[in-house]
Amino acid sequence: MQMHKLFYKKKFDQHFLKDQNIAKKIVNYLSFKNYNTVVEVGPGLGILTQYLLANPSNHVFLIEIDKELISFLKRKFFIPKNQILHKNFLKWNPEEIKLKNFAIIGNFPYKISSQILFHILKYYQYIPECVGMFQKEVAKRITSYKGKKTYGILSVLVQTFYEVKYLFTVTEKVFFPIPNVQSAVISLKRKNEIIYCNQNMLFQCVKIAFNQRRKKLKNSLKFFNHIPNFHKIPFLNKRAEELSVKEFLKLTKEIEIRK
Repeated sequence: MQMHKLFYKKKFDQHFLKDQNIAKKIVNYLSFKNYNTVVEVGPGLGILTQYLLANPSNHVFLIEIDKELISFLKRKFFIPKNQILHKNFLKWNPEEIKLKNFAIIGNFPYKISSQILFHILKYYQYIPECVGMFQKEVAKRITSYKGKKTYGILSVLVQTFYEVKYLFTVTEKVFFPIPNVQSAVISLKRKNEIIYCNQNMLFQCVKIAFNQRRKKLKNSLKFFNHIPNFHKIPFLNKRAEELSVKEFLKLTKEIEIRK
């Protein structure tokens, strides 16, 4: 406990996982299928890191924003210095160090977990798999499906590129400091299908549609009503939460064709 107290900084939204069994369980969900490189986001005191390094064939990179923790991790683990990166993950580009095929793992800070997901999507072609700890409410949104109140922007965009699975719930008592919410671990495994639509337009359509989720799409997407035959686009009489991921892809392609 003293170690957790010593390094805790509120400004980084830190909640250190203390339970070794849960840490090992999280790492074991990584398949290491067709890759042996893993990037851990926010390793903290290294509770996940130790299990990642247990297999000597794993090529492990750590990205940590807290300079003091960087020094601690360098002392604790035998990892080449160029694989422990003092970075803000949201500003990190894997191409900087020529990483092209790697998994992501982490106990993600609650405040930026959605931003972390969007950053993963930005480089999804390099990331076949992700296993992460999220606030339970966010995990439910990511894994939700059409017709549910929790179905939204994160659900559609993450599920466009990845098969998502809710793995297990984690009680707040296994963290320091104890958060006032429960957590959950989910996995993302990249889909093999090619996305046949403009991805920027897909993001735009999904965000606009769900930002006005009570409106029918013909009203929420009126930004596009200047394009030829806008009224003939399918699904316009539905609301965003009524469309599946595949239907959003089809909607985007129809808009793209008409522009």
